[in-house]
This record gives sequence, C-alpha cells and structure tokens, in this order.
Amino acid sequence: MRFSDLLRAMDGISPKTLSLRLKELEDHGIVDRNVYPEVPPRVEYTLTDKGKLLEGIFIELKRFGLQL
Repeated sequence: MRFSDLLRAMDGISPKTLSLRLKELEDHGIVDRNVYPEVPPRVEYTLTDKGKLLEGIFIELKRFGLQL
C-alpha cells in the first residue's frame, strides 16, 4: 500500500505518527519499504513474511478492541 492509502485507512492517525510507526515496523522486519524511481517518487509498503505471521494476531486484537 502507498502511504496515502495507509493514512486514509487509519482514521485519526497523524502523518508524522504513521511515518514513525512505519519506520519502526521496517526496522523490525515487519514491513518492506519500496521506493520506485519515478517523478513524483512512489513509495509502497508491503508485509514481509514475518509481518504476515502477525496478521491473524492483529485481526483478533481488532476484534477484541471492538467489543470493549
């Protein structure tokens, strides 16, 4: 997904916070950041295999949070 797509999908998060979180996830090997040599630059984020292992956990956490 592109940064703007992620920003729209995460209602209420500031661009700065999203940027910091994506950097942390990249540092921990959960997402890959791909920069394409285009004008304007295009950056896409994808889950790594490690990130995909966490997907089910995040779905359950969201489900739990919606019940609170």
